[in-house]
Amino acid sequence: MEKYQQLKERMAEIMDVTMAAALLNWDQQTQMPPAGAEARAQQLGTLSKIAHQMHVADETGRLIEAAAADLDGADYDSDEAAFVRVARRDYEQATRLPPEFVAEFSRVTALAHEVWAKARAENRFEDFRPSLEKIFDLARQAAEYLGYTDHIYDALLDQYEPGMKTAHVRAIFDELKKDLVPLVHAISERLDAVDDVCLHQEFDEDKQRDFTYEVIQKFGYDFNRGRVDRTVHPFATNFSINDVRITTRYDRTFLNPALFGTLHETGHALYELGVDPALERTPLANGSSLGVHESQSRLWENLVGRSRGFWKHFYPKLQQVFPTPLGGVSLDTFYGAINKVQPSLIRVEADEVTYNLHIMLRFELEQEILEGKVKIAELPEIWKARMQEYLGVTPPTDALGVLQDVHWSSGLIGYFATYALGNLMSVQLWDKALADAPDIPSQIERGEFDALREWLRQNVHRHGRKYMPDELMRRVTGEGIQSRSYMRYLKRKYGEIYGL
Repeated sequence: MEKYQQLKERMAEIMDVTMAAALLNWDQQTQMPPAGAEARAQQLGTLSKIAHQMHVADETGRLIEAAAADLDGADYDSDEAAFVRVARRDYEQATRLPPEFVAEFSRVTALAHEVWAKARAENRFEDFRPSLEKIFDLARQAAEYLGYTDHIYDALLDQYEPGMKTAHVRAIFDELKKDLVPLVHAISERLDAVDDVCLHQEFDEDKQRDFTYEVIQKFGYDFNRGRVDRTVHPFATNFSINDVRITTRYDRTFLNPALFGTLHETGHALYELGVDPALERTPLANGSSLGVHESQSRLWENLVGRSRGFWKHFYPKLQQVFPTPLGGVSLDTFYGAINKVQPSLIRVEADEVTYNLHIMLRFELEQEILEGKVKIAELPEIWKARMQEYLGVTPPTDALGVLQDVHWSSGLIGYFATYALGNLMSVQLWDKALADAPDIPSQIERGEFDALREWLRQNVHRHGRKYMPDELMRRVTGEGIQSRSYMRYLKRKYGEIYGL
């Protein structure tokens, strides 16, 4: 096992450098003064290059093969066998990207984040356009370096959802659309049945923060192992299994962004906090994929946080915190309000029924840009046209349209499909959890979440990256990603709310 131990030590050092870069990135999005952007871009570029050079060195490849020989015959499910599997896959992909390219990609995206944040605040897409053009050019280069057989998008999608193909995602989305579009139309004829005016009142930000902190601590978020900060676009990040941080944003006149955004990011954090400590400082100490990760955030945000049972316990507490806006609002009215279906401009504030349409729009646009069918300069107008076509709304500004998400400024091309895939997986996992532990809903009504969290930890979280996403889903639920469970959930829940 000598070579295996040497490989572990080398990968741990690479993880250390990678986590240092991640910490600088977190600081940039939460604490760093804007004038620090240029220097921060250079720092991130340097650290990314160092980590990449260490990763792709011939010595790393030799250690991987020597460790595999050490472990010949090891149990497939063992941490050791999984470690070598994942290390080999990561190494094979990393060696396809030149160190200079990795450094340049990191530098460009670090600078682009500040440009995007300012352009969004000032509603000036043209200020961000040059950066976005560079990022998509780099994404094309990355795809060519990584290689693909069917579609250029496959190479990028695989970075976030390992093993998934563009054609497979399209097939899943096409199947989803068949049932989703009629449901949207049926609800659209009864939109007045639900009123959400109670959510659009004055809500003190400090009180919002205190209430959400109480909820996420009950979920299991440990403030000794994490923290919550403000940012332009909420995200979760981790630097070790014992340092998992989330961010949020507040709106004094709308309760949903901070409340459900914080629950969402907590779902991500619980995944990282639940990874087996034995996997610390290894490539396994992370989520199986971005889609599986999203399944956790959507499960806690929606299946738990937007459930009637959850609010049977927490709504009286929320009324005590906000007696003026909510004191005279019934539980039924509030429950309907937080689940109101209303085609909206902002993805992160979209309801469960229309949310996936936002993802499909971005999924299609990214492919069309990479294929050269859509030019970056055309994006604002094409975005508006697609929003009108898909959701029946037209963004009045680019800040509420094409500039709304942070992902493109971060170079995350190929990422968006994972949001919809995560929605589908969340219900598959939820259904299996209830089959195994039928008392979960009654526990939630009592404000107790240990059984659900422990089921997720045992079946999903503790494994980290040991299994590919499709493999993990088949092990846990008995089948791969499918849309029928999600549609069954939507029809049942929203059929009740809208009297369908």
